Amino acid sequence: MHLTSVHVHSDAFPTKERYPFAQDVLQDNPTIPLQRPVTFFVGENGTGKSTLLRAIAHRCHIPIWEYETTTHVDRNPFRDMLYRFLTVTWVDGPVPGSFFGSETFRDWCKLLDEWAVDDPGQLRYFGGRSLLTLSHGQSLMAYFRSRYEIPGLYLLDEPETALSPRSQIELVRLIDEMGRRGHAQFIVATHSPILLACPDAQILSFDRAPLCAVAYEDTDHYRVYRSFLQAPQASVRETHAEGGVP
Repeated sequence: MHLTSVHVHSDAFPTKERYPFAQDVLQDNPTIPLQRPVTFFVGENGTGKSTLLRAIAHRCHIPIWEYETTTHVDRNPFRDMLYRFLTVTWVDGPVPGSFFGSETFRDWCKLLDEWAVDDPGQLRYFGGRSLLTLSHGQSLMAYFRSRYEIPGLYLLDEPETALSPRSQIELVRLIDEMGRRGHAQFIVATHSPILLACPDAQILSFDRAPLCAVAYEDTDHYRVYRSFLQAPQASVRETHAEGGVP
């Protein structure tokens, strides 16, 4: 364990009417405990999982490698300010780490290629080949295998994107092994019931406020997939009739 808690200073929020500060889960949780080497953030889209994960990265001085976007249709001035209202509690002081985002990984691969022009040795850490020459899923697993051997704090935003079920199982095995070794800590935002099956992991649900820990079998992800796999065709027809998931 490197990080034991995240404190949200909701009393200092500049507004409680705009995202992300309008999220009940942020307003009602002054302290978010991190009690296991592996913690999952789960919840529906728009509940604040990824936003909080990115804010924790900023607060821990972990870079998010992406090409800057200069214009936003939303023009929300509060969009990237949450980290300013967080404090974190370290066990033995800050440690290095990395942020993985499914939406920004391609940007990181392009940056790696640019660095490799001046220092080809950079690619040795990832099998000696440009990750851009691999399929998306292959490049993800090459990155995960190499990076998570290094001690540190790792934040992952929906890493299951572009991974087959078999590769997701490989990833969760890697996360579990690195966490049990004691030198790596993971905080993962995910929709994958395969990743959520990581043994002894802490699962925090963003679907209700205040934030609460839930058992694997009590997550919506497990229940929806279990219901679907028990009767796939019936689930599809029921979903279509109701306009949502069963």
